[in-house]
Parts: sequence; C-alpha cells; structure tokens
Amino acid sequence: MALCGGVGAMALPSELIVHIFSFLSDRDKLRASAVCSRWRECLFYPALWTELKLRIGGGFSSGSEDTPKLEFLMRKFGSFVRELRLELAPVEGYLSPLSNETTSGRMDQPSGPDSGPQLSEGWRDAVGMYLDQVLCVFTSIRNNRNLQKLSLYGDTCVLQQEGLLDSSNLHHIHHGDKKINEVQQLFMELLSNSRQLRWLSCSFMLGLVTPCSLACLSNASAGTLQHLSLLDHQLGPLISPSELDRLSNLHSLALDFSDLTSELCGLLASPRRTPLHRLSLLLNGAALEFKPLEGTATEDDWKALVRVSANLRVYIMALEVASSELLRVLKPSLPLERLHLDSYSTLVTDATLELISQQYNKTLTHFLLLRDDPDFSDLSGNRNEDPLVLMAWRCTQLAVLVIHGYTVWSHNLVAISRLRGSSLRVLTVSEESIDFDPDQAVCMEGDPVHNLVKEVSLGLGRVWHPCLDSSLVLCEPTQHFHHELHAFSKGM
Repeated sequence: MALCGGVGAMALPSELIVHIFSFLSDRDKLRASAVCSRWRECLFYPALWTELKLRIGGGFSSGSEDTPKLEFLMRKFGSFVRELRLELAPVEGYLSPLSNETTSGRMDQPSGPDSGPQLSEGWRDAVGMYLDQVLCVFTSIRNNRNLQKLSLYGDTCVLQQEGLLDSSNLHHIHHGDKKINEVQQLFMELLSNSRQLRWLSCSFMLGLVTPCSLACLSNASAGTLQHLSLLDHQLGPLISPSELDRLSNLHSLALDFSDLTSELCGLLASPRRTPLHRLSLLLNGAALEFKPLEGTATEDDWKALVRVSANLRVYIMALEVASSELLRVLKPSLPLERLHLDSYSTLVTDATLELISQQYNKTLTHFLLLRDDPDFSDLSGNRNEDPLVLMAWRCTQLAVLVIHGYTVWSHNLVAISRLRGSSLRVLTVSEESIDFDPDQAVCMEGDPVHNLVKEVSLGLGRVWHPCLDSSLVLCEPTQHFHHELHAFSKGM
C-alpha cells in the first residue's frame, strides 16, 4: 500500500494500524501477526482482544497442535478479555474463530474394527487433553475482574462412548481426579473475583459446575448478572433457591427442565425481581429416571410467573421424550414460543401435536420435529386433518417449521405454505420425509416433485426446495440447543 509522497504503510502511526486491524477476524489477526514485528506489536494491542471466540479440539491429532495456540492466546489476553466464548470438542475439533454456521451432524457411535477396547486409550487421551485445555483457560482468566461475558460449551459426545458423563470415572484418566478438582476450584475463584459479570453460560462442561459453584459468585456480579445458563443433564440441581434469590436482575435463564422446581418458579415470580424475559429448558428423556418431573413447576406456578413477567417467552428442547411425558410438561399457562422435539426412536403422536397447536396458538413461533430413524411414521390417520396443517392454521405467529423423520404428504405441505404464506420465514422439510398421494398423482400432469416445488414456492411467495441433505437438519442436539438459547436469550 502506497501513501502520498511515497511513504509506506510502515510509517503509519500505531494507533491507526491498530484501528485498521480492528476490522479483522481473530483468525486473520493471528495470520497478520506473522508479517513483521511492527504488525505483531500492533496486533497484540489489548484493545483488539477484548472479545475472544474460539473453538478448540482435543482430538487424536489436532489436540497437540491446538493446545500451544490456546496457551499462547490465553496467556496473552486471558487477564483482560471482557467477552470469552469457548467451545471444547474433544474429538475432530480445531482452533478457529466461531461462526454462525451450523456445525456437522450428530456424532455416531463408534463402529467397525476401531471401536473395540483398543480405542479406549485414545478416548482417555482425548478426555485428558480436554481437561488440560479447560485448566489452561481458567488458569488464565481466574483473576480477570473485567470479564463481562463467559460462554462455555463442552462437547460430551466423546464422553458418552465410555459412559463418562460425570466425574465419577475420572480416576481412569491420568491425574483426572486432581485435574477436575483443580478446574472446579479455578472456576469458583473466577466467580469470586468477578466484579461485572453480565452473562454466564456453561453447557455440558464435564465436572466444571458443582452445586456449590454459584455460592462463590461475588455480590457485585450477583447484582449485574443478566443471563445465567447451567446445563448438565447428568447432575443434580446446579442452582439452589438461595443462590437464585441473589440474582435479582436476571433477564434470561436456561436450565434443565427437571431443575425448574415449584420453589424456583415461585422465586422467579417475586415482584421484587426484574421480570424474566426468556426461559430456555432442556428436557432429556434419558435422564428422567434420575431426575423425575415430580416437584417441577405446576400450572399455578406458571400462572404466577406470567402475572409478574408478562413478556416472558419459553424455549423447550425435548430429547427422546415420550408423548405421555410431554403432556405432563406442556402446561396451558406456559408461554411457549419455541419447541424442538428431537429423538432417535421415540414417536410424537398426533394428539400431542393437536394439544400444542391448541394451547400455544398465540405464542408458538418455532416448531422443530426431528426423528433420526429410518422408519418414517405417518402423523395422521386421516389425511384430511393433518396435525401439522392444523398447526399452521391455528398458530398465527408460526415463522419457523422444520420437519424430518415423519411422513409429510405433498398436498399437506402445499396447504401449510398457503396458510402461512410469506410469514413462514423458514420451511425446512427433508426430501425423504415427503410422500405423494398416488390418487392425486393420477390427476396431475408432469413431475410430482416439480409441481410440489412450484406450488409451495407460490404459497410462500419465494423460491422453495426440499432439503436434500438430512444432516443439515439433524444437528448434534445439545450443541444446537446451546447456540439457539443464546440467540433466543438475546431476543433474536
């Protein structure tokens, strides 16, 4: 780059170079730092690193490369970074800035010759690397008093293969018990030293949060905290009534559904608190044996909460939950805005969909119905009264509809597009979910798929196509929930 009078870019003031570099992504900043010592000095100016977003992996080959990079970044910026968003993926991860793109599909169970006992050492190494990376992060930020936003996500898929969803088996990892204790202490030290924490989100981080962690949160941060997300479906409640009572200025909250007890709901309904705007709840059917629904918020609790928080909206993801359990959970006064029903084999009945469309016809905006099973069930015995068509007719605010794993008849898909029109911003239906009525096909000319695309496009007022790749809709569910609750909590 040449300037007036032939003066090169190296003659620019450092302040101007820093300003120019502020427009670069984190990855490009690191690349540019290798150009020369002057650039390196400017690129590591603290003002450029107040926000740090990373995804790191402790996988078999990438972990050893990622760890030194992570150590360098945290050593440089950990003490003054104000917003830290970190995703830890034990396998197949990489170190890079986060993007808004949906990540790869669900991680399958290991299969083939490499899935036997000979792989166990590799899994142990991955979990050990995972603990080392978490230690690296918290060692660097534990004394950071300026931290305002901390978001952590730990991909537990790799841990599920060996049953290591809690810290009870960490003695199989080299110094695992010692490392997890050290991580927990560093986390509590961070909470104690914080002074202006506004956002604290911790999702599925192995053994990080304990029932005692929030007791260490400083009084200053207890007053400034506006969002709290604590998710770990294999543990007991991570927040007590006394700790929730301290957090009087919460605008948004994310918990395991079983942790939202009647007592906690009563505290949230207190008129002394800031009204709650967003509540995200994860209901894991596999954990209901250990965390039953008895004692959770009742219909009266929801009514009391809505009276105080009139603008409250709720997002629920239900994983592998039977319809009988859903009917217990979906109270009439619950102000449900987003519902994601996800399973591998559990079926959702047409009666459940009927209840949803009747109870939440004024509030439901997002509905995702996903099933990862080769047997595509027909939701309706009577094709003239399809429950999804009735939902599109009743739910006047419906803007996002995603379907996979259930049969959707082509004429019903056309009816949905015409009922909702352009207000249905997202209509994602996997191609393999769509079926065509042979009786109607006889009366129609041309290719049925082409006709369907044409009719749905006309109904929506934009070009539409079925989703050809099911992996685009079958995301890893807990990671999807972590990302969606962040957008939902911000009102997006």
